[in-house]
Amino acid sequence: MKTRLLKYSIPLLFNIGAYRSFHYTGVITWLPVILAFAIIPLLELMISPDHSNLSAAEEEMARHDKLYDWILYAIVPIQYIVLYQFLTHITDPGLSGWDIAGRVTVMGLMCGVMGINVGHELGHRVNRTEQTLARALLLTSLYMHFFIEHNRGHHKNVGTPEDASSAHRNEPLYFFWLRSIRGVYQKAWKIAINEQHKKGHSFLQNEMLHYQLIELAFCLFIGFYFGWVVLGYFLIAALIGILLLETVNYIEHYGLMRKPIGNGKYERAMPVHSWNSDHTIGRIMLFELSRHSDHHYLASRKYQLLRHHDDSPQLPTGYPGSMLLAMVPPLWFRVMNRRVAEVQQ
Repeated sequence: MKTRLLKYSIPLLFNIGAYRSFHYTGVITWLPVILAFAIIPLLELMISPDHSNLSAAEEEMARHDKLYDWILYAIVPIQYIVLYQFLTHITDPGLSGWDIAGRVTVMGLMCGVMGINVGHELGHRVNRTEQTLARALLLTSLYMHFFIEHNRGHHKNVGTPEDASSAHRNEPLYFFWLRSIRGVYQKAWKIAINEQHKKGHSFLQNEMLHYQLIELAFCLFIGFYFGWVVLGYFLIAALIGILLLETVNYIEHYGLMRKPIGNGKYERAMPVHSWNSDHTIGRIMLFELSRHSDHHYLASRKYQLLRHHDDSPQLPTGYPGSMLLAMVPPLWFRVMNRRVAEVQQ
């Protein structure tokens, strides 16, 4: 079990790589991106997925081992250290356009993998401290409203026409980006306003308003302290992180819909309603996010406990490779539409 625990420290290689990226030039600047979208996809094509689950005894031990949680907690200060290094060094003298693009892209990768992904995991916890840490991570990608919409919108409406984060069959990724980003933002406001009215609060107590003001203050601080050009680079990095998230949403739910059961209701979200990937490297690097079928089946289950289900539909490869495939819509449709039809049958 300790070996299994230690492997979840491996994603910190991204943080080390990002730190080096912000202090070097040339190819080294791009190493985290090369690792994420070249080396890992190639390895996952060669390594068979692991469908095994923990035994009941192992699951009980993992459930009560706080070290799994402390790994996530440690990522919060590390993420801000990485962000500070980016903001400090993105305008270093003598950088080429290629170097700047590399550093911005690497920061975008950190926004997606560490900021939003780990923020997503902590955002599902009921502990207020953990939820605060989730918001702190989401702030680094300027996507705090994800905390509202994902937990109180997406998990309720996944696989239905009401969910902006569920991709339709034959919907190109780039059209999905526009629909999902806009829809998630609008839904977050709707949820926040409904809860504000339900609790009898004023608009100044609106949760979504608070997040918008925090993000505005954060951007103004970066602009005043580090410079407005640096703020521009940060905004691009945050956008990259958001697009990485939405690409993950795209591959996780593409073409899978829940059946209506009448009165505007749908069947319960089951493992068959999310695409799964048991490819080991991607699972480790993303804290088991790719075991997404079980996550939607029981959203409160911690990352180290997520299970494989025999009836969950499987992606053709791990998340990084599937994301690359999705960026070429004709190839994605050719590979995935047949799989969608098999699931529907």
